[in-house]
Amino acid sequence: MAKAKKAAKKAAPKKAVKKAAPKKAAPKKAAPKKAAPKKAAKKAAPKKVAKKKSARKPNAAFMKALTPSAALGAVIGTKGVPRTEAVKKIWDYIKKNKLQDPKNKRMINADDKLKVVFGGKAQVSMFDMAKHLAKNLS
Repeated sequence: MAKAKKAAKKAAPKKAVKKAAPKKAAPKKAAPKKAAPKKAAKKAAPKKVAKKKSARKPNAAFMKALTPSAALGAVIGTKGVPRTEAVKKIWDYIKKNKLQDPKNKRMINADDKLKVVFGGKAQVSMFDMAKHLAKNLS
């Protein structure tokens, strides 16, 4: 009889363990439901930011016509052009005459016309080119 009581006692904790496992699983299911609305709220905020960016207007100062110097005028023309167009025309001239260094594409090899614009330098970095252009536009 004592063995039967011990067996009954051992069986009872096993049932309790099985019942406890589903209870633990239920709160885990509830937690993702709470997290889902938070994610939806975060997604709504960037949409508002995108609307603000579309309302942005271009700066008219970039479209202001600037007069090139005589040295720069020999390359891009003497007619007044915006800074953006001047850079575009310089690049057209560089590509047309194949003045970009084939080994290091960041460097521009100056020909006789560009050497005057670049302050007498034979080779200029494409990043320094804007600095030299600014000196020749007014």
